[in-house]
Amino acid sequence: MKGRALVRLRQLPEMVYAKVGQLLTTKAIQMLCLNPKPACLIMMLSVLVQAAVVNTSLAAAPEPEQVCNWLTTDGPKTDIPGGYQIDDQKNATQIRLSFRPQQQNWSVATIDIRDRHDKPLFMIRLRAPCQILQARRAHYNADGELISLHSLASDLKTITSEEPVNPPATLPLKPAQKHSPILALSDTGVNYLLPELQPHIARTEDGGILGYDFWDKDNRPFDIDPRRSPYYPLRHGTTVFSVLAAEAPDEPIVIYRFPALEMCRYQELVEQAAQAGIRIMNLSMGSRSYEDWTCFEQAARSNSALLFIISAGNDGQDIDKEPIYPAALDLENLFVVSSSDAFGRPGPGANLGRRHVDILVPAEQVEVIDHRGVRTQTGGTSYAAPRVAALAARYLRANPDADTQQIISFLQGRAIATSAPVTAYGWIPDPTDDFGF
Repeated sequence: MKGRALVRLRQLPEMVYAKVGQLLTTKAIQMLCLNPKPACLIMMLSVLVQAAVVNTSLAAAPEPEQVCNWLTTDGPKTDIPGGYQIDDQKNATQIRLSFRPQQQNWSVATIDIRDRHDKPLFMIRLRAPCQILQARRAHYNADGELISLHSLASDLKTITSEEPVNPPATLPLKPAQKHSPILALSDTGVNYLLPELQPHIARTEDGGILGYDFWDKDNRPFDIDPRRSPYYPLRHGTTVFSVLAAEAPDEPIVIYRFPALEMCRYQELVEQAAQAGIRIMNLSMGSRSYEDWTCFEQAARSNSALLFIISAGNDGQDIDKEPIYPAALDLENLFVVSSSDAFGRPGPGANLGRRHVDILVPAEQVEVIDHRGVRTQTGGTSYAAPRVAALAARYLRANPDADTQQIISFLQGRAIATSAPVTAYGWIPDPTDDFGF
């Protein structure tokens, strides 16, 4: 009976996608979940059902022969850095070609097709003379909102996998939460579709996600950062969240997707977190620009009951001399963490500073769950910070009357000296140890 039910469950998305003019195979669904777990399939089905009632927009795929013609065209074209652009008046698109290592005698070419409003449509990567290596297509709804990214086979038509971009936050029934949330993550978002992470997400009274997307300005803080590439966006927050979930397993975690394009909205983010009763916030991010963080600085200074655990960065520099923000801000409710190996030696590229970096913790081989649901290992200061944030949350839960300075004093007291004085207080060999509380 279970087998037959699962077969019907796998068949239904194909019928759903037929309504929007697509073919979605069982393999594509499984690739979203990596393992065909019933809970994951049910969750993805709910997303697809919602998509089926919305008109969607797919750009017509170019033929592979046409792609090859673009590489050798003698027609009108405009020089751009690293290549040239072809204006397709018939389809109202701009076809941008870039070549590596150089346009003459190139080895790899990338074709980026945009509409007349610069909206991404297709990306095709090729090896000389015209072998299609990778292709991606942007999938929009009727309102012009990007809803998923299709990976395509070399025929540029067959969908081999699909990645959701801003899916509905359709979570299973709200789990019983033991506590009101005190811990939050501000990052690129979290893949809240992953069943492994859902029990750790703080929920509203009606079962929704507690938090907010200050980038897209909606209630879907999904993990995506398209600034480097709209076709291959960066995913960061999910792995950081997985460390918090592993080392503070009893804590419901509030998710805030940071306002990358309007950094002064950090003031609103911090205020919202403070009003929600958040006491500890993890920020595994930073930049060289102080101006990016002035509004955050003002908001953090005004909310001293909220402790910010900040990653020091991975630039291989002394941030006392070459500041990285927000780690180098002078705030009493900031605690800055860098990464070490298992013996307390700074990790490769880990930023240091006896004034602005408080401690090191081992974070060069950290077990994480990535945005695809794959368990893997990674390292760096981005993963040192959540280890300390989780420790601080466990301490605060055991000592609910502790104020911000008492939490900081506890963390400082747990540190021991390193062989070389590269931070203010040394390192914590095992931040999972609840010694001292």
